[in-house]
Amino acid sequence: MRKSHIVNSFLILFILFISAGLLSCNSAKKVKYFQDLADSGQMKTISKADYQPPVIQPDDILTIVVQTIDPQNTAAINVGNLPFPSTGTSLNPTSLSSVSQQPSLGILVDKDGFITIPILGKIKVAGYTTSEATEVIKAEAVKYYKEPTVIVRYANFKVSVTGEVLKPGMYVLPNEKVSVLDAIALAGDLTIFAKRDNVLLIRENKDGTKTPYRFNLKKSDIMSSPYFYLHQNDIIYVEPGPGKVSTTDASQARYYTLVGSLLSVLIVLFTRK
Repeated sequence: MRKSHIVNSFLILFILFISAGLLSCNSAKKVKYFQDLADSGQMKTISKADYQPPVIQPDDILTIVVQTIDPQNTAAINVGNLPFPSTGTSLNPTSLSSVSQQPSLGILVDKDGFITIPILGKIKVAGYTTSEATEVIKAEAVKYYKEPTVIVRYANFKVSVTGEVLKPGMYVLPNEKVSVLDAIALAGDLTIFAKRDNVLLIRENKDGTKTPYRFNLKKSDIMSSPYFYLHQNDIIYVEPGPGKVSTTDASQARYYTLVGSLLSVLIVLFTRK
């Protein structure tokens, strides 16, 4: 009789552990991206998102490099422009203080949409894409230099990723064609508790108003969305799912259940002696 009670008690513990494992497998399905794509075989073709290059606005900071055969000729123009970073740079709270104490890099677009470049003078760039601004600046540069090459890029193209990601923060990006997935990857991906089917994107309009938009990372149509490519100052907020709120209580419940089962086994063993 005593052996049967011991066997039954261990059987209960075994069932509890198996149940915990099944719950873990079930939760794995909740964190998978693009669940509408097949796991194998030929997948459906996803139409590309419409990419619209951002236009330069007042208060943007531009990195402008003018190159000629002799670099010394354009040294005065290129002062303050650093090499472009190869990866996104995070401006987290610990680094913001040090960044704010450094001199501004690049050339600031003033409130009227103009930039001032040594030798070339004052040039209006607001309302242009970087490609269009390149041609405008080059048209001024040819007045002073023979066959110059002009490069214009954003020095402060930044997006913020916050909420349930591993590395929330503001990210200064190395180029202007950056997708939602790129930004999430820079932030270290979503946590296990993130709500993947209702991620919030907040976009700043030209007049200063904000437009919210929600997308579902469990479906592949996000890659065709007009919001797939990010704009300057976009904010991505990843909400916590209900699992995070209940995780502590659930963990405690499982702990107490296992402890109670173990105590039951011990009580049975001692009472049957």
